[in-house]
Amino acid sequence: MKKKKNFEESLNELENIVRILEKGDTGLDDALNYFEKGVALVKDCQNMLDNAQKRVLVITEDDEGNAKEEDFTGENPSD
Repeated sequence: MKKKKNFEESLNELENIVRILEKGDTGLDDALNYFEKGVALVKDCQNMLDNAQKRVLVITEDDEGNAKEEDFTGENPSD
């Protein structure tokens, strides 16, 4: 079973692909394969960021100075 990459591993792989493609000395078929892999990595990273955003809680103060929790989008999770 293949281990799913974490965000940092995926981002590092994406950066390596960008470096390879920026060199410009890759054949067309290889460049297309790298590009496809890069697009998949971007989607994976975006999904990981979206999931992380959903988990982030922001602590804010209400009008009376009391701490309250809101999700990252500013919605109260108890609503």
